[in-house]
Amino acid sequence: MPETSPATARATEALQRLVVDVPDFPEPGIVFKDISPLLADHDGFVAVIEALASHGRDGAGAPVVDKVIGMEARGFILAAPVALSLRCGFVPVRKAGKLPRETHAVSYALEYGEATLELHRDAIEPGERVLLVDDVLATGGTVRATAELVERCGGVPVGVAVLMELGFLDGRSLVGDLPVTSLMTV
Repeated sequence: MPETSPATARATEALQRLVVDVPDFPEPGIVFKDISPLLADHDGFVAVIEALASHGRDGAGAPVVDKVIGMEARGFILAAPVALSLRCGFVPVRKAGKLPRETHAVSYALEYGEATLELHRDAIEPGERVLLVDDVLATGGTVRATAELVERCGGVPVGVAVLMELGFLDGRSLVGDLPVTSLMTV
């Protein structure tokens, strides 16, 4: 097993301490992972941002990505400060109908229905290396759709960094060969 970096260890401790389980939300039988206390705790928030950003750097600490994408909605909260840390641009991926200019769109299956994500056509330049950041990796559908949007722009998805992974849903299997880093698996 690979050695855990100090940044990842601090982030994992913060997640374990500050993420609150909310039973039966948004519906009976679901345990919602509330990250609000983590976001409100300066040291905990900094720890997770530093750990997520470390996956967009090489061994010497230099950024290796040109853009960071955050998926609506909680991914925005994490991806924007990760992009600042990496000194690169932040790009939002939105639900259908939320972006004002010409977009690429990808639809994907949900447990009960379908969802569509969109990205401005000019948000990613051909050849740009892109790190995908979100709060949770569940089924993998959102990540797979986002990676496809990046590719449609001519960009190169280079990795996924998430706070938590719901391991029992096996989202990694849908993501394919894209490297996934999760700070905590539940």
